[in-house]
Amino acid sequence: MVFEDYLTLCKPKVVLVMLITALVGMHLATQSFVPWKILIFSSLGIALMGGSAAAVNHLVDRHIDAKMQRTANRPLVNKRISTKQALTFATFMGLAGFLVLIIWINALTAFLTLLTFLGYAVLYTRFLKRLTPQNIVIGGIAGAMPPLLGWTSVTNEMSAFAWLLVLIIFAWTPPHFWALAIYRQEDYRHAAIPMLPITHGVAFTKLHVILYTILLLVVSLLPYATKMSGHFYAATAVFLGMLFLKYAYKLYKSDNPHTAIQTFYFSIVYLLGIFSALLIDHYIPYTY
Repeated sequence: MVFEDYLTLCKPKVVLVMLITALVGMHLATQSFVPWKILIFSSLGIALMGGSAAAVNHLVDRHIDAKMQRTANRPLVNKRISTKQALTFATFMGLAGFLVLIIWINALTAFLTLLTFLGYAVLYTRFLKRLTPQNIVIGGIAGAMPPLLGWTSVTNEMSAFAWLLVLIIFAWTPPHFWALAIYRQEDYRHAAIPMLPITHGVAFTKLHVILYTILLLVVSLLPYATKMSGHFYAATAVFLGMLFLKYAYKLYKSDNPHTAIQTFYFSIVYLLGIFSALLIDHYIPYTY
């Protein structure tokens, strides 16, 4: 149980999605295959710092989590792990991840990952989440950084193409999270968190889910427009984007709360699909 509790602190599902997008960033940064050293140590460093940021999130939000049904069974809420243990765990992982990146990868990736950590664990968790209904939009840049981290791991420099990958996740984050916020609105209301459905109403939030999904569809075509990717990716981006828009429109028209959680789950499928298409397209010459 102790191992499972510490694993829960790391938010493994979130970190896994983050790692997948970082891995795609690594592969897109080179015309060949990523060297095993970079693949292993970059993934390890990013995962450790991502898990550390998640643990800090658990630590800072423990009082809020106690008021929400979705998070009421977290280890810190039920005191299966003490705050001191969680802080020690988060500090150890964060330092270990930073050292792995700065020693075996490069300083640029290490410090960009540190900025990502601070953006999520401090700026978003400690301040934005409690201050503004635009917390997801502003704080979304931190969650969108993994593809850039993967890219810089390989090249030791930032590229406009890498920022396109960041932009896709940045545009994806609001409709993804607002769908969940609609479904869990009573939790957020009870915890006094100013999520968009609480401050501006569900109808307003649903409209913005549609608007951001349209924006996402446009942004997702930029890799094709800039010749970063080819026809296979473009076709996949249009197909998945239209499906996402279908879910968003269904959410807009429906009063069924399950539609919101269905939209949330599809948004995860969308992100994994779009990044898989980027990777496949990169290694299949005939897609051009």
